[in-house]
Amino acid sequence: MTASRAPHWTVFRDGWVFTGDSRQPHWGSVVVRGGRIHSLDAEEARRQAAAGANVVDLGGRLLMAGFQDAHVHPVMAGIELLGCDLSTCSDAGESLAKIAAYAHAHPDLPWITGAGWSMDSFAHGTPTRQMLDAVVPDRPVLLENRDHHSAWANSRAFELAGVNKLTPDPMDGRFEREPDGTPAGTVHDGAMSFFDAVRPPIDPDHALAALLAAQQRLLSFGVTAWQDAAVGSLMGQPDTVEVYARALDAGDLRVRVRGAQWWDRTSGLAQLAGLSERARDIRGRYAPERFSLDAVKVMVDGVAESRTAAMHGHYRDAHGAETDSNGLTFFDPADLTAFVTALDAAGLQIHFHTLGDRAVTEALDALTSARSRNGASRLRHHLAHLEVVRAADLPRFAPLNITANLQPLWAAHDAQLDELVLPFLPSQAQSELYPFASLAAAGVRLAMGSDWPVSSPDPIQAVHVGVNRRHPGASAAPLLPEQALELSRLLHAATAGSAYVNHLDAICGRLRLGMFADLVVLDRNLWSLDPADLCAARVDETWIEGVRVYARE
Repeated sequence: MTASRAPHWTVFRDGWVFTGDSRQPHWGSVVVRGGRIHSLDAEEARRQAAAGANVVDLGGRLLMAGFQDAHVHPVMAGIELLGCDLSTCSDAGESLAKIAAYAHAHPDLPWITGAGWSMDSFAHGTPTRQMLDAVVPDRPVLLENRDHHSAWANSRAFELAGVNKLTPDPMDGRFEREPDGTPAGTVHDGAMSFFDAVRPPIDPDHALAALLAAQQRLLSFGVTAWQDAAVGSLMGQPDTVEVYARALDAGDLRVRVRGAQWWDRTSGLAQLAGLSERARDIRGRYAPERFSLDAVKVMVDGVAESRTAAMHGHYRDAHGAETDSNGLTFFDPADLTAFVTALDAAGLQIHFHTLGDRAVTEALDALTSARSRNGASRLRHHLAHLEVVRAADLPRFAPLNITANLQPLWAAHDAQLDELVLPFLPSQAQSELYPFASLAAAGVRLAMGSDWPVSSPDPIQAVHVGVNRRHPGASAAPLLPEQALELSRLLHAATAGSAYVNHLDAICGRLRLGMFADLVVLDRNLWSLDPADLCAARVDETWIEGVRVYARE
């Protein structure tokens, strides 16, 4: 995608306008001059239209600030789109058929790699190596699941990685095992790293194509900026910072990107100098409103489906009895506090993965210590996912100026939650799932992210679930309906709230005079819909700095 110049004047008129500064849209017009919002005055719009401005007739549609995704993995998602993508498969049989077809279509690939399988398609969420052996017996296969916290390998892949029944579980993950200890086929979190030395690296040209494919998909959903939740060299990817740099230098990256550099959990404080230096280098090469690396991603725990999310209580077994496991945190709390304090002092925003309530507590404890040591901060640290949050921790966010980075699409009953999570959670945790309304009531700033490719990047679908607490068309009861949020609150989180997290709120995220015209046109006024029909809305157009970068055919 190549850059184009914005028309000097563009007028959007005859439609609903949601500025983000009120709870409702108004019927009106917006005038854009040189890529920025010049006026919200209907008379000025008429004058400029009469003078020959480019006119966009909204025809009763809704104009608002472009969505910003505060937690997304575009390169990873694009690689899935271009490879063995299992994200559309509905069951085990369909997944295996697609793997077999992909292997047949690519006979020269030394490894069959891909991602997107759903844990609820398989018994206990753990597919076996024998399943893969039956469809690809001659080559290694390694397929990450939708949340990328687990992977599925065949016997040949385990053999090449040197993993057998004598291989111990790493401290930050585990192997599912057969009765004699032989790896059964599914590996979780840190155990996935055993394949890093043997699986083929991703070609940088392929990664660039993946980024651009992901950008086009996100633009089609009205996303004009994002925070990449893990940049650098990790999980078999090439250095994604250089992938972004190539796209920028070619003029192909249209969106605004804040990259959260990966904090390697084995390297300790020794990596801080390199992360700081890289952030400074990018500041010298690109305008911060286009691309920055002044954030760091810290993954505190795992996920509840594999019992690696860190909980205060103990997980239950398949019979409902309490076990001795309360999940994993990937750092000793004292070490977490030490490096969080150091990152804060170095001026780097921290983007935490905190899914379980114990992970949330430990992140808040570390940030409290950082505030005590370093004083006030403008770094806008944020905690993502927040599947379970203790009531006692809710009042701690606002005084620390911590943003809650929500993934609303997850806050609903589905097979994965109902079969692989709820039966095994500590009993107290079941009443504290995705406590969005409680966070809002505690005065916590809210942002919104998709975690794509873990889940859909469509913010409208996420807003639908956030309002209804159930998926479109679902017959299941809402999940803790008292934790639903109103429409305007969710749209604010997906625009101005995420712009705040991305340090872009001074230039975009609302429709205000002088801000960049990063806009989205929806095909209907969301406020005119029954809440159960919000999912029907579609993005018609996406604009960045007054240039239309997407139009629905």
